[in-house]
Amino acid sequence: MRLEDARPKAGSKKRKTRKGRGIAAGQGASCGFGMRGQKSRSGSGTRPGFEGGQLPLYRRVPKLKHFTIVNQKVYTVINVRGLADLPANSEVTLASLMEAGIITTNDGPLKVLGDGDIAVALSVKAAAFTKSAQEKIEAAGGSCEIV
Repeated sequence: MRLEDARPKAGSKKRKTRKGRGIAAGQGASCGFGMRGQKSRSGSGTRPGFEGGQLPLYRRVPKLKHFTIVNQKVYTVINVRGLADLPANSEVTLASLMEAGIITTNDGPLKVLGDGDIAVALSVKAAAFTKSAQEKIEAAGGSCEIV
């Protein structure tokens, strides 16, 4: 048997140190908290998030739940519902929609969203399509082309 083989019996527990019970106890006087300072005082200490007087992180970050996107892409959007009234086999672009009066302002490239239903076959040319919009246009016999 060697010294490193000596272990306490299985299930036995070590007694906890009694702090602040005199010099002989090993953790007397300051109980391991040092001499002075904020962390040596009695009480709960500082609250969560406190950074010693520095402006804490929860006040440094913006108030809302999301950060704004720096160079966000802005689209002129139209739903599939708005394309349902167009004549069959017509070519749909941003310019043709503005001529028809369906879209009144040009806020950027055209994006087609999938709300509503369509029954006519159209050839749509846009900068972006949602999956549902592309599926509905192609199911009606039309085509989607990304410009």
